[in-house]
Amino acid sequence: QVQLIESGGGLVQAGGSLRLSCAASGRTFSSYAMGWFRQAPGKEREFVAAISWSGGIIYAANTVKGRFTISRDNAKNTVYLQMNSLKPEDTAVYYCAADRGPPGSSRKNYDYWGQGTQVTVSS
Repeated sequence: QVQLIESGGGLVQAGGSLRLSCAASGRTFSSYAMGWFRQAPGKEREFVAAISWSGGIIYAANTVKGRFTISRDNAKNTVYLQMNSLKPEDTAVYYCAADRGPPGSSRKNYDYWGQGTQVTVSS
C-alpha cells in the first residue's frame, strides 16, 4: 500500500513557476514508477509526466515539454513537478500516482493516487 500526498499548488500569474511535491508513504516507494496527471473542470484527467523508479526514464506530454520537469528523490520518498512558464490553460487539479510497472501515460496502469492539489494560473 502506498499513500500519496501532493502539495505546492496555488495561484500564480501567467509566466510564473510552481513546484509541486508528492510525498509517499511506505518503504517500497523506490520500486514504483511515478506520474503526474491533471484534470481541468469539465475535462478528463490527462497525463502530464512520468518517471521510472530510477529516474532514468522520463516521459512528458507534448503540451508541457520544455516547461515542466519531473524528478524524484527516493531517499525522501518524494516526486516533484517543476512547472515553469505557466499558462492559463495549465489550470487544473494536479494528481500524482504510483505504478508498479514501467512508467507510462495511461492512467489505467497506475495503482495508487493522491487527493490532488489545485493549480490556478491567472492571465
